[in-house]
Amino acid sequence: MPVEKGSIAELLRLGSVLEGVSDSPRLDLEVLLCHVLDKPRSYLFTWPEKILDQQSTQQFYDLLKRRADGEPIAYLTGEKEFWSLSLEVNATTLIPRPDTEVLVETALNVIDKPDARVLDLGAGTGAIALALASERPCWQIIAVDIVPEAVALAEKNRQRLGLNNVSVILGNWFEGVAQQKFDLVVSNPPYIDADDHHLKEGDVRFEPGSALVSGDEGLADIKLIICGAKSYLGKGGCLLIEHGYQQARAVRNLLSDEGYAQVSTRRDLAEHERLSLGYF
Repeated sequence: MPVEKGSIAELLRLGSVLEGVSDSPRLDLEVLLCHVLDKPRSYLFTWPEKILDQQSTQQFYDLLKRRADGEPIAYLTGEKEFWSLSLEVNATTLIPRPDTEVLVETALNVIDKPDARVLDLGAGTGAIALALASERPCWQIIAVDIVPEAVALAEKNRQRLGLNNVSVILGNWFEGVAQQKFDLVVSNPPYIDADDHHLKEGDVRFEPGSALVSGDEGLADIKLIICGAKSYLGKGGCLLIEHGYQQARAVRNLLSDEGYAQVSTRRDLAEHERLSLGYF
């Protein structure tokens, strides 16, 4: 891609480069320009005639090429907003998605204890744990991830946001968590079958497979969590787990078979059955 200096207005007319890649090419261009210039979006409209210097122009075109190759915007800018929190992201973790905010909203509604103890399994960027911590400063939350780089990233986000009611630890699901009782266990685990064609499409092509794929038609990790959580939930405690939209019935059956009560499912922003819960 030739690197020719141009104005903000001219660079914002390059949307055709992203045709077939992005559903929002204009917005992608704006986000990349804001990232390069370290300016808010309002700057783009206030100074459309601004000519980028050679270094900024080169950086913009490099990012635009990577985006044209399908790389997610969040990995290009290194950040993603979730629950109004600005989170640092990188390729060692999943990109937080708006649908997972439904899990946060549900968690806030199913537990009314002011001093609840919460366990977040598969923390990734720390999105779920940090969102809950920001809304419930008296909750004590432990966030666990098996990937050391993810633990470091979640801890960095925790420190930057100043959320001291969260502890981030390294472990494989319940491993590393001292035997104790929680009022709430939440998880957005891997739940995609290895043969699912969606793994070859869109952003997920660039996300870590270990955070996406699970055996037994995508249910292996969900089964482990449903079974294991029983030893960590206090009386009346709730398990809340995100899953694939076609897995709702299977997950409800697993919860019921393991003795959970008041089993139910919630829908995501697209009205898909996206998360299920049960009390123990």
